[in-house]
Amino acid sequence: MRMVFGLVLVVGMALAGAAVWMVQGYVGKAQADLAREQAVRLKLGAVVDVYVVNKPMPYGTPITKDDVELATFPVKSLPPGGYVDEAALFPGDYSQPRYVMVPLEKMEPLLASKITEPGADIGLTSRLPKGKRAFAIKVDVASGVSGFVHPGDNVDVYWTGSTQGNNNEFTQMIETVIKVVAVDQAANSDRGVSATIARTVTVEATPQQVARLAQAQATGRLALSLVGTGDETVVDAVEVDSAALLGIQAPKAPAQVEQARQCSVKTRRGAEVVEIPIPCTN
Repeated sequence: MRMVFGLVLVVGMALAGAAVWMVQGYVGKAQADLAREQAVRLKLGAVVDVYVVNKPMPYGTPITKDDVELATFPVKSLPPGGYVDEAALFPGDYSQPRYVMVPLEKMEPLLASKITEPGADIGLTSRLPKGKRAFAIKVDVASGVSGFVHPGDNVDVYWTGSTQGNNNEFTQMIETVIKVVAVDQAANSDRGVSATIARTVTVEATPQQVARLAQAQATGRLALSLVGTGDETVVDAVEVDSAALLGIQAPKAPAQVEQARQCSVKTRRGAEVVEIPIPCTN
């Protein structure tokens, strides 16, 4: 009987020790998880729930309440203009919807700079910065970079033609890093579609640039050259004429042969006046 009691006591103490060890492990893990969570929260800082789109939305799409949901973002990493209040995003009866001005990806926050005001025009006028104008450039398969120009790209503009008094054609870069805002009648940048041959490319320019482009288009041919993304290279003046391109040199004017100077005196011999050559003295 005593042996049974002693065995039960030993087993009980072993179980109690195992339970204590398991509780200590659980408590230690919980404390480590809590410390890790507190460190993450401290690193993230304050968070806020903002409205995001729940599916990809291309340019010009109207925004409805079914297209958005709330998602948590760190305040310090959220760009300004986010919507945290449904009444601000969908004011009143929302009879005039907002439209997407920049293509949005799924779970991307809705920002005031990427959507219109309720009922606002979705055309180019709402996308042009202050002081800028839209100007259309006629292009074809060659001058339009084979249809690979999209809204949002930057291009250099080259003019080719001749001027009065110069029979040789020459090409000159007249504008550099100018932004494309529309291709034909499309102002959205859908790069998923294959390249299409455009007839017009609309660029964003100042009034002075518009005047230069209009004059250039009226007096010669314009061609576009795509600028690489993030390319900030400063380009000097670029000009090439056909003679320099082909290595043609202008013909030299024939040299004038200087005639030897001749001196003479006139004298009368009877009724006749004759001219007698003499050495020149000066």
